[in-house]
Amino acid sequence: MNEINDLEKTLWSAADKLRSNMDAAEYKHVVLWLIFLKYISDAFNDLYTKLKIDEGEFEGADPEDADEYVAYNVFFVPETARWKYLQDRAKQPEIGKFIDNAMDEIEKRNSSLKGVLPKIYADPDLNKNKIGRID
Repeated sequence: MNEINDLEKTLWSAADKLRSNMDAAEYKHVVLWLIFLKYISDAFNDLYTKLKIDEGEFEGADPEDADEYVAYNVFFVPETARWKYLQDRAKQPEIGKFIDNAMDEIEKRNSSLKGVLPKIYADPDLNKNKIGRID
């Protein structure tokens, strides 16, 4: 239960950081897709770590092979789309472009997501400083 409360606080904090003058109907899409990006990046990193250890059922696996992730129902996340990569660039004015590129790269490597992910973060009306403050 404590984890759920922590998650709820994190989500509200992220929403508050972005919201400012943005309409709730608009910012919810911005926040929800960032949460999705964080979630798939975390799932990818968990499996990547197991594949990299190269033991047991993961022996001989290649952590950079997208097919390794399909078997575990995990989306493959290219390096430039991983949360850590984006987090390291969060304070740069081009953060919106980095996120849009990440969405594009994820779609290219995961056919089930083709045409689904938004490329709205480089929009000049979206406050990049607020996006960069989300952890």
